[in-house]
Amino acid sequence: MSTPFPFTAVVGQDDLRLALLLNAVSPAVGGVLVRGEKGTAKSTAVRALSALLPAVDVVAGCRFSCDPAAPDPACPDGPHNPPGAFESRPARMVELPVGASEDRLVGALDIERALAEGVKAFEPGLLADAHRGILYVDEVNLLHDHLVDLLLDAAAMGASYVEREGVSVRHAARFLLVGTMNPEEGELRPQLLDRFGLTVEVAASREPDQRVEVVRRRLAYDDDPAGFTARWADEEAAVRQQIVAARELLPSVRLGDGALRQIAATCAAFEVDGMRADIVMARTATALAAWAGRTVVLAEDVRQAALLALPHRRRRNPFDAPGLDEDRLDQTLEEFSGDDESDDESDDDPDPDGPGGGGGGPAPEDGGSQGGDGGARPEAAEDGEPQAAGAGEQSPVRAAEPFRTKVLSVPGIGEGAAGRRSRARTEHGRTTGARRPRGALTKLHLAATVQAAAPHQRARGRSGPGLVIRRDDLRQAAREGREGNLVLFVVDASGSMAARQRMSAVKGAVLSLLLDAYQRRDKVGLVTFRGSSADVALPPTSSVDAAAARLESLPTGGRTPLAAGLLKAHDVLRVERLRDPARRALVVVVTDGRATGGPEPVALAGRAARLFAAEGVASVVVDCESGQVRLGLAGQLAGELGGTAVTLDELRADSIAGLVKDVQRRAA
Repeated sequence: MSTPFPFTAVVGQDDLRLALLLNAVSPAVGGVLVRGEKGTAKSTAVRALSALLPAVDVVAGCRFSCDPAAPDPACPDGPHNPPGAFESRPARMVELPVGASEDRLVGALDIERALAEGVKAFEPGLLADAHRGILYVDEVNLLHDHLVDLLLDAAAMGASYVEREGVSVRHAARFLLVGTMNPEEGELRPQLLDRFGLTVEVAASREPDQRVEVVRRRLAYDDDPAGFTARWADEEAAVRQQIVAARELLPSVRLGDGALRQIAATCAAFEVDGMRADIVMARTATALAAWAGRTVVLAEDVRQAALLALPHRRRRNPFDAPGLDEDRLDQTLEEFSGDDESDDESDDDPDPDGPGGGGGGPAPEDGGSQGGDGGARPEAAEDGEPQAAGAGEQSPVRAAEPFRTKVLSVPGIGEGAAGRRSRARTEHGRTTGARRPRGALTKLHLAATVQAAAPHQRARGRSGPGLVIRRDDLRQAAREGREGNLVLFVVDASGSMAARQRMSAVKGAVLSLLLDAYQRRDKVGLVTFRGSSADVALPPTSSVDAAAARLESLPTGGRTPLAAGLLKAHDVLRVERLRDPARRALVVVVTDGRATGGPEPVALAGRAARLFAAEGVASVVVDCESGQVRLGLAGQLAGELGGTAVTLDELRADSIAGLVKDVQRRAA
């Protein structure tokens, strides 16, 4: 793909260019997910693709872009058989805004015509516009869950089904799905991540000459956009012609049994889930051969396909970095190279040991999130050795194995961003009533609207079959669902928490809560306190894995400035309310309740805690106190915060102690 952007200035842009071109050659590959930091021309590259796609023939006047050679028999604008006039137009690139409504994506009943004229008229959405083109989602990781579900259904079936407000419509929706995201703003749901055929990581180059060229071309474009575009027109036309030639060659490309065995062995060696990876790799390798002008898939095509199709499918949890061990990949391909019929340099006889290799022996250093300890953790030797509260800084310890936690939620009903934690009034969920719309009508409550308009029909002079509807009659459906919250962790990292086994358990508990926050689409923040002060280790963000990384490197030691930690958390919440006033907060304080830092530490901590209670901030204290004799300080802190206290054991979803406590609380 030739665009005026110098791809060498961005690491990974060559892979991005290739991934986009392969999808242009074979849309069956399944789309591209582009991951990278801000300012790396992700959107520039995607938008450049639309100019390179060949034009498409569509049935004239069809709002659903039916192919005249094979019209959709169920097209709402049909039937188109026999096909009539057709027209040729450029392939569309349709952008799906992160804040789009469900109606905008899939389409909806034309309410005005339905009520005023008594007819069912369907208004197509973005999925219809994107048929036989590109559907582009910028910041796809921030897309609301209900839109993700609709995209998953359409991508899986190649069609969009609309069943709502008495209208039932099905239309074809086959599109090239391209998404861009900045991992710092949060990860993507695994279900949608797997739907992207290929993924590419991009990052800005650190070479001054390459960065200079980026600036030079950008300034040249700003000075003369038309002239700048004209200078690249010939090269774009050549790439467009190469795409057309590769499409024509694609049906003739042969994927031999040897290449198929390499694909299967590679997917098995890297332990990817399901069979989608095998299929995507096969389609990608075939498209690579066609792009290169060959009719036979080579081992190099299989290798490149693996590098594009497998990294994002190997993640076992949101804290695993995507990637592929290229040495292991080469080893696997070499073991099965004897079966590759397309490799002219290989022996004719297959390698008898290949099938038994299973990907090169037992899974080594990349065994999921466990890392490569291979034995007891270093802190195990110091288990049971408590440390004085005034001790110096200790090196970070590894977190214990995460577990499934109890659901912690904010009481009451909010109106924040859609999520999965606390009750909220949302655009999606179960209908609980009706109200007058506060702005644009998004979810009509049909029964309530008809009921409001019915008494006035005679006065309004109704004479036809339709109702006479006025703006004041419209009623918005009131729905209740779940929202995502800001989960602010306030973690005690002082010397009283620094015993190796104890801090490992504490980190494991916080890591478990972070996993829960990821699944419930929360924002998270991290405040730590130790020594004489408190620090914001991570400002509120949607990147849960960033919080996990900060937690992993958290040192311990020193005194316990509990008041400083609470005051710092209070300041973070105050600033966040200005940025996102609708998002409610849940403060999770992880401590043993001791306060030893500063003058009158206990009294000052109590006053700081009562600030949260006065403002009605929901809070939970995770009591980390251990041993035979317990002071119950964490419980006292929870009372002053106006929240609840749970022990590390009670935090587990399957904890017997937690179940007993819940029963006792309900009985009381």
